[in-house]
Amino acid sequence: METKTYDEGFTLIEMMVVLFIIMILSGAVYFTISGNQDRAVEIKAQSDIQRLSQALEMYRLDMMDYPPEEYGLQALKSLPSGIDTGDRYNPEGYVKLVPNDPWNRPYIYRYPGENGVYDILSYGSDGQPGGEGLAADITSWEE
Repeated sequence: METKTYDEGFTLIEMMVVLFIIMILSGAVYFTISGNQDRAVEIKAQSDIQRLSQALEMYRLDMMDYPPEEYGLQALKSLPSGIDTGDRYNPEGYVKLVPNDPWNRPYIYRYPGENGVYDILSYGSDGQPGGEGLAADITSWEE
């Protein structure tokens, strides 16, 4: 009489080895992606600040000065009331949207600036001046 062997299927040890390999690979992917996400947030903030700086320069060319600090960057989107411009202000504005920083806080605008003609900055993830890593300030000037 012949005995049947069942060689089909996986043993518990084989399954555990496969799961262990999957966990190692997913951990490596997670840490790779999370590191790049931090860099992407910083690049977005730098890009926003550069775009706002260009819009400020266009505003200055039309209006002969930068927007007063009390009107802030919103002056790039629409003409603040109380500013006499004649017909110099671009009726479409200088930006479609004044973005918040990647941590959903408004960018800080100072005019006159402490580090240039004007300053635009984000205080980073902690919302406080200074800091390191994601908490570092992102500015319109070179530090």
